[in-house]
Amino acid sequence: MDSLQSHRNEIIGISVALAAIGVGSAYYFYLSNKSKSKFKSCLDPEAFKEFKLVKRTELSHNVAKFRFSLPSPDSVLGLPIGQHISCRGKDANGEDVMKAYTPTTLDSDVGYFELVIKGRFKYQPGQVRAFGMLAGGTGITPMFQVARAILKNPSDKTKVQLIYANVTHDDILLKEELDNFAHSFPDRFSVYYVLNEPPEEWSGGVGFVSAKMIQDHCPEPASDIQILRCGPPPMNKAMAAHLEALGYTSEMQFQF
Repeated sequence: MDSLQSHRNEIIGISVALAAIGVGSAYYFYLSNKSKSKFKSCLDPEAFKEFKLVKRTELSHNVAKFRFSLPSPDSVLGLPIGQHISCRGKDANGEDVMKAYTPTTLDSDVGYFELVIKGRFKYQPGQVRAFGMLAGGTGITPMFQVARAILKNPSDKTKVQLIYANVTHDDILLKEELDNFAHSFPDRFSVYYVLNEPPEEWSGGVGFVSAKMIQDHCPEPASDIQILRCGPPPMNKAMAAHLEALGYTSEMQFQF
């Protein structure tokens, strides 16, 4: 957990889980079940219960798998497939946080259950030299928030290079605001629009975001840059493949 909490981009371990149970093996996790199960559940729908963390496996620089023991080796969680549990703990700042997760284990996995948890993005001025941003559709919203925070701070010299993909011109969200950023901060912000179905007169990208577009409109791989991405699952998958092929390490990337 230490490696997640000390990540240079301060992607802190998930507010509920990583900070709450990430300092050794003798810590507990609090859970409540929001739905009824046909099984004899180890969960109480009216109260939080403690479960001991027995194993933690880091899957990537900001994703980890946590295994919690149940009361006995033959106990089952008793949660219907697709349902979630509410998780309560403290974040890295000691503040109480609650969030819902769906376990990755089934009731055929007796004696324990597992949660796969991804760290969250936390921005601090100057944490990188430049951000590349790959957004699709409504995935522009976290990018817009980060860009706005950077640009409204005159002492923050971070550069932002955004590629924003949509189907049609009418689908482009916040275009007026993004264009205003590019006009007001030409040395700090740029945006490159990509459309599947562009109008007749169109100077932006056409089709899907390609590796060549990323090369041309995002910062090159380096230890002091980061690529943020947020879009539909197929786009996220394609962007991950492009970035890996272009030499961007997992530490240089974050997916909202």
